Formats: sequence, structure tokens, C-alpha cells
Amino acid sequence: MYDLQVWPRKVAKKLLGKPFCSNSVADFPSSDDFQDLCFSTEEFVSSNIIPSGDQQKVTRKYKLFASTWNVAGIPPSDNLDLVDWLDTRDNSYDIYVLGFQEVVPLSAKNVLGPENNTISMKWNSLIKTTLNKHSNSFHCIISKQMVGIMASVWVRNDLLPSIRHPSVSFVGCGIMGFLGNKGSVSLSFLLHETSFCIVCCHLASGGKEGDEINRNSNAMEIFSRTRFSSGPSLDLPRKIYDHERIILLGDLNYRISLPDEETRSLVLQKEWDILLKKDQLKGEIMEGRTFAGWNEGDINFSPTYKYYLNSDEYYGIVQGRKGEKKRAPAWCDRILSYGTGLNQTGYDRCESKHSDHRPVRATFNVEVEVLKRSNSS
Repeated sequence: MYDLQVWPRKVAKKLLGKPFCSNSVADFPSSDDFQDLCFSTEEFVSSNIIPSGDQQKVTRKYKLFASTWNVAGIPPSDNLDLVDWLDTRDNSYDIYVLGFQEVVPLSAKNVLGPENNTISMKWNSLIKTTLNKHSNSFHCIISKQMVGIMASVWVRNDLLPSIRHPSVSFVGCGIMGFLGNKGSVSLSFLLHETSFCIVCCHLASGGKEGDEINRNSNAMEIFSRTRFSSGPSLDLPRKIYDHERIILLGDLNYRISLPDEETRSLVLQKEWDILLKKDQLKGEIMEGRTFAGWNEGDINFSPTYKYYLNSDEYYGIVQGRKGEKKRAPAWCDRILSYGTGLNQTGYDRCESKHSDHRPVRATFNVEVEVLKRSNSS
């Protein structure tokens, strides 16, 4: 009898030319993007190899900004203002970790066809312009897209010599359990002597009772199937949990387990404590069914899903629209962290009306180990 677990992998590989569980090179940056820097791409990947023997280390703190945004397959306009989202007007950060979902519509063409990087590159271009509006001080160290999921990491230029071994792994767990309409893009890198892993997810959708089980299953697949290349002689993290500082963000799609009308009423009254007691993600973590040991900041903001486009009104409250599903508000968009040395300092949402989701943002003070003799930033 044909192995039913192998069959989806073979179909995905046949349709897409590669399996959706892979180590991969980044989409960006390429070697050309480093020509204006003071070191080559090869040096970027392999510089500052940890010397053998015991080395004295000190701890340094950096400010990290993380955000997730489901952009509903809507490409950004040339003049889309990202200043408020990236919080560049009044604050400054050392590292930006950014995750998108649905950068392209999840159509059959985009799921089954060749990757289209045009829109993701446009997002990256707008991000670069925004971060460097006042000075040319930020650079993208790694960016990767899988269908609609895209993740990128940006750092201050003076930190670039301290970045080592950027790596990518992506996992598709959507249609047939392996296609990339759902799944994750994960990024791994070392800053000085500390390993970081960024996991950008889009988990199974659905507002029916029991759909949270599918989301738990997606998360389990992502943790078990994500693998990073460590090279033949390098002792580098291979799995997500091998890293010292881990941030997971995305449209995790967990809903609120209350009747639709009750949810809407409590949202209008801003009764977050009552609603959060019925939040599926918090409930699943509490029951030990997923994300054991992960941390999340306090939620003191309105549910981020689902809005009418260019509106502050939740989907389904306008009467008389035929064929419109009443999708109750929910905190679908979340940011979690795992590991020591991550002190969360903020958790909020941005009010951009570009999509039917609002972006969610978190800020952290992160501790990084630095060789005492190192003179890099």
C-alpha cells in the first residue's frame, strides 16, 4: 500500500519543484546588496568565528522591535506611510523583526505556481526607506518569502560585522499538509555570541469549535520540521528550540470561544479580561496543549481581526450585505517569546487600515553575550 504520509510530499515536490519543508537561501539580500559595505558577503556569513578555548564574555543589551501584520493580499501603494507602524518618529531600536502574512493573495496560482517576490520586495523597499529616512543606518540581514508568509530582520549598520551565520528554514502545512498557504518561515542568526530564531507563522483558519486543534497541529509541525543548515564543521543551532532567544509571531488564527453576539458586545465594552478568559490561545497554553513555556505580554488592546477595509468597524456588523459571514472579532495576530534574556517592554497594535487585520507590535530589551576582547558594536 502506498505510504499516505509520503504522497503529499511527492505531490508538493512535483507541483512546486521543491518540498515545503526546507533549508533555503534567503530571497534578500544578495551579494550585490553588500557592495557598499566595508566587508564582503563571505565575510558577512563567516566573520568573527568563535575562537577555541574559554573566552571571557560580557552581556550587552539591545532594543528589539517585533511586529506581525496580515496584509490581506493587498500590495502597498508607493506612498504608504509606515512611520507609525515602525515607531520611528519618537523611538529608536537596534533590531527590527518583521513578519507578514498574505503578502500575496492565497490563490491557487500563488500557492501552486512559482514564487512571486515582486510584492515582498516592494514591502522591503518601503521598510528600508522608512527606517533610513533620517540617516542611512539600517540594513536587511535576511528576508524570505513562502507564498504569502514573509519574514525579515533589519539591524543597525554598525551591528552588521557582529551578525553571523544567517539561515532560513520554511515549513508548509496547508493544503495536503505540505503546501505553503499555511505554515512558517523561520530565520536564524547569531548576534555576537548569542543565537536568535525568528518564526513567522500563518496557522490554520476557521471559527468553528475544534478548529483550534488544527492550529495546535500546525504549530507542532513547525517545531518538529524546521531545520537550519549548520555546515559540516560548525556547531550551530539546527532546531527552533536550540536557539537562545526565540520570537514567534504571526496570524496564529486563535479565536474567542464565545457566541458571536456576546463577543461583539464585550468588545464594544472593552471587557478584555472577560474575553481573554475565553481566548483559545491562552486556553490551549494553560491546558498544556501547545506553546508550553512560551511568554506573551499583557493584551490591553482591541481584537485585531476582522475589519472592513479602510474602516474601524468589525466585519459583519453592517446589516444587509448578502453572503457576508459574521466573523467575530478575535486576537488572531500574536507575538510570543521563549528563552531567557528577553525582557518585553511593550505590546500594542497599530491603527493602519490597509488590511482587514491590524498590525501587532512588541518591544524587547534583549541580552546578548559579547566576547570581552571584541571591539565591534
